[in-house]
Amino acid sequence: MGEPAGVGGELTLKCWLRRESEGLSPFFAVDSPSRLESTSRDLALGVPVRRIEAAAEAPAAFRESLPVMAIEVPVDVAPGRPDPANSAAVVRSIDAAVATVRRGEAAAVVTNPIHKATLSRSKFPHPGHTEYLGVLARAPKPTMMLVGDGLRVVPVTGHMALGDAIAALTPEVIETAARVTRDALVARFGIDRPRLAVAALNPHAGEDGLFGEEERTIVRPAVESLRADGIDARGPLPADSLFHAGARAMYDAAICMYHDQALIPLKAIDFMGGVNVTLGLPFVRTSPDHGTALDIAGRGMADETSMINAFKLAARMAGRAASPRDLPSSAHD
Repeated sequence: MGEPAGVGGELTLKCWLRRESEGLSPFFAVDSPSRLESTSRDLALGVPVRRIEAAAEAPAAFRESLPVMAIEVPVDVAPGRPDPANSAAVVRSIDAAVATVRRGEAAAVVTNPIHKATLSRSKFPHPGHTEYLGVLARAPKPTMMLVGDGLRVVPVTGHMALGDAIAALTPEVIETAARVTRDALVARFGIDRPRLAVAALNPHAGEDGLFGEEERTIVRPAVESLRADGIDARGPLPADSLFHAGARAMYDAAICMYHDQALIPLKAIDFMGGVNVTLGLPFVRTSPDHGTALDIAGRGMADETSMINAFKLAARMAGRAASPRDLPSSAHD
């Protein structure tokens, strides 16, 4: 479902309309059927919605209609105006999608964007999807990766203030993010020996301590430990020269020290097509790399490219997990 006042419903409907032209595997929504019908009608999309009771019904329904496992919202939705009263339904949709995949009834979870501030006002205690999915899966180290146009980036620290992110950096947290990334690149992306580029924190990689000591005391020890265990990791590398085309060809993923260091280059290179992936879970989860876009909700202007790419990447990653071919590829909340 994602934030019902955002563009998630529109994205879901538009992805179904492009199911054949984009070669999308069958998926079903975990959402309010009446809300999706209303959105389809208001935006003149003409998508037929079919309520289903179980994931097994989705593949047969998918050709002619959008299958929807019902999670109703208690308060009428006004596009662009999130209501905390609907937050419990948003969370239930995540819970239901994850439970469906963990039961083996679908192969992956693809999430619509949530509105973190609205969820927070309803006492949701987690910073975002990544952290909550880790709790649901009892996964100790859920890790965010962004994928787009020849670039994979992983922020070591996630949704926190920059000062807090710097204070949270240790050799251990860098190593953990790098190891989770290495394992996922092998298991889910089919890269036998992943090459990791580890970004510096400070300008010019600290310039031998002139611009900070973190490279000497935090980043380099982490890289040395990774290399001692046979992981192909290089760094600390100056972040200002890590993302041009020539540099990107030299690694399979960049391990970045904080959120914007990772997401700015990814979104500059592939803003409309990037995909968010959660690593370190026992199931596949992807999402578009943008937010709820409240400013254009209900206007028919949302670009579904990132969501389509999220479906495609989820199907490829789940294929490596040898999911049964007759399962729907995604439970889509």
